[in-house]
Amino acid sequence: MANSKFIRFFNLHTGEDKKENVLENVVNNISFRGANLWILACAIVIASVGLNVNSTAVIIGAMLISPLMSPIVGAGFALGVYDFPLLKKSLKNLLIATFVSLLVSFLYFTLSPFKDAQSELLARTSPNIYDVLIAFFGGLVGVIAITRVDKGNPIPGVAIATALMPPLCTAGYGLAIGNLSYFAGALYLYMINCFFICLSTFIIVKYLNYPKVNFVDANREKKITRVISLIILVLIIPSVYFAYTLLEQKQYAQKVNKFIQTTFTDKGYTVVFERTNYNSNPKKLELAFLIKKFSKEEVDRIKREMEDYGIKNTELVIRQDNNDLKADILNEINKKEQNLSEKDIRIKQLNAELNKYQINTPNLQENIKILFPQITSYSIGVQNKIITADSAINTISLIYIADKKLSEEEFIKLQNWMKIQFPEREVAVIANQNSDFALPRKELTK
Repeated sequence: MANSKFIRFFNLHTGEDKKENVLENVVNNISFRGANLWILACAIVIASVGLNVNSTAVIIGAMLISPLMSPIVGAGFALGVYDFPLLKKSLKNLLIATFVSLLVSFLYFTLSPFKDAQSELLARTSPNIYDVLIAFFGGLVGVIAITRVDKGNPIPGVAIATALMPPLCTAGYGLAIGNLSYFAGALYLYMINCFFICLSTFIIVKYLNYPKVNFVDANREKKITRVISLIILVLIIPSVYFAYTLLEQKQYAQKVNKFIQTTFTDKGYTVVFERTNYNSNPKKLELAFLIKKFSKEEVDRIKREMEDYGIKNTELVIRQDNNDLKADILNEINKKEQNLSEKDIRIKQLNAELNKYQINTPNLQENIKILFPQITSYSIGVQNKIITADSAINTISLIYIADKKLSEEEFIKLQNWMKIQFPEREVAVIANQNSDFALPRKELTK
């Protein structure tokens, strides 16, 4: 009796909607035509903008309105009930949705003047084991909610958690800037999400005993059953491989981080360059340090210590005298700079704005004293010259006082000399109107 109550407590058939209603709803939402296609394109633009400006809130909003999950769920249902036409329709619409998403995001990032890779973009270029878990369990929640009479509120959460749109937008970004590494990494994450959502849907459909499609022709039924069984096998094997590979990489990265922390960082050796190649055989770990130089004996000892951390089949390269090291370090710094926070980006923008008002011309004072000895004092600075109510130009202004009047020829000489000193700016030379011995105000606009 107690066991019966316990089983009922976890029974998914409680609150289940009629199977024909669920299937009808799934089939109706698969197609990407008309409104669905427009919604998808608009959602892709919104997600691309969110990734471009590093806004998590905008990205979440795009995921909430995206209809991308429907054909993936449709494919899972089709595999579960052996409905080959439904499977073809689902895969066809998933390909259409994927192509449209890549095209729209590619066009957006091609036209966008901002090409920097923000942290939200970079987060979608290197999938890990957690992405597998999120896709699988998010897919479980989504299909369970779909099969309920009362759908409740899990669906929006599933759309956010499984995150199908951001990887596609990141892939479009990779194409737009010509970075195939970003494109491949983001597309890999998208495929992982699709695989595991489809797999979790298939599992729930089989668990809830959805009836197989009835065939009139027995031979055709056997043929379709074999084909779909093969597809299920093809789906499960890569999914297991993806999960195992990503888990291995995560565990390996943790061991490497612990090794570096204990062996170098805790002893005060500053690591300025680190690169790990998981795909080579043996794996390769490259390190460089700020000032520490290791002898051959020390390097050999460190290599032996790696095995104590479970780091096997790995070549350790400590780069100390390589001429290419400086370039590699600069490349790593540039990559890290791409992952600036919004605060750092704002600081850069303010510094750039401040530079507009700085005058970096060495020996200016000495040159004026030699070339124009009659000028006793002057002020020079950057000003905004207002042209209309909506526009202004940065102008270099020289306002001077002279102990005797400058002739017209000397004034023109001063103007031309200032133009040479500041070739990229508009220049204004002005005689101080308060001086009894100054010329009437004259001004030169470059």
